[in-house]
Amino acid sequence: MAPERKPILLDFEKPLAELDARIAQIQELAEENEVDVSEEIRQLELRAVQLRQEIFSSLSPLQRLQVARHPRRPSTLDYIQAISDEWMELHGDRCGSDDSAVVGGVARIGGMPVVMLGHQKGRDTKDNIARNFGMASPGGYRKAIRLMEHANRFGMPICTFIDTPGANPNAESERLGQGEAIAYNLREMFQFEVPIICTVIGEAGSGGALGISVGDRLLMFEHSVYYVASPEACAAILWRDAGKAPQAAEALKITANDLKQLNLIDEILPEPIGGAHADPLAAAETLKSALLRHLTDLNNLTTQQRRELRYQKFRAMGVFAEAIAE
Repeated sequence: MAPERKPILLDFEKPLAELDARIAQIQELAEENEVDVSEEIRQLELRAVQLRQEIFSSLSPLQRLQVARHPRRPSTLDYIQAISDEWMELHGDRCGSDDSAVVGGVARIGGMPVVMLGHQKGRDTKDNIARNFGMASPGGYRKAIRLMEHANRFGMPICTFIDTPGANPNAESERLGQGEAIAYNLREMFQFEVPIICTVIGEAGSGGALGISVGDRLLMFEHSVYYVASPEACAAILWRDAGKAPQAAEALKITANDLKQLNLIDEILPEPIGGAHADPLAAAETLKSALLRHLTDLNNLTTQQRRELRYQKFRAMGVFAEAIAE
């Protein structure tokens, strides 16, 4: 049996760690002295549950960003393997590249053939370096559009999963046409005839996220974030002080609740208490249920209706009204 992994605690979870340590200490002393402390343990465990609920129900935007970046948060491949009845990964952009920061392939969910794809981060330092921390190159976006064109050609819905701090910003990616690759994806996704559902499963950074985010439905997990620039970068640019990231996170409106209030997303997917990494299977079941529900709704529309609603959805973003001074 594999040894139990030590939990990775975020700064704001320290009170929970202290309470868990106290429970373990009391249990150990009780066993040594053969004393019944079951009632005290029960009360402490109940308090731990309540404390976890209190902490995770009142997270600040920057704390939600920490949860979204948690090293053990479920990845695209974790979700695909958990929710798919069948899954076959496909590789390459047919232009000489196979960017491992983007994964995708053909799957079956609820008996329905679909194409699933998304950003893929690593599980450890070595894996993260191999996958470039989920930051895709132009080849990654060209792989994604190749798979989406395949889906459109054969009438299969598209499900994308977004989890990236941004597109690869290095000089080589610029030389190979990073901006063009993302822009091409945006244009083509508006024209596809099949249903498209996009889900933010972690962090969605700027154009790197947009490259696979044009769809009929945009879903976000409760503790995921979507930003035009990371709070740290924003603070460094505006105030030349990365320490002001908490203020930047508040101002940027990066959380799922913020974006739902602004009518930029369609649904917030609740996470298990403690975040998706606390119970990945429960998070996967929530995702699967939402995808099947939205796919059913979208399949009841005609192709023309879907394309028109998709167009109007994005045209309505950023609408504002001007008041005439009296």
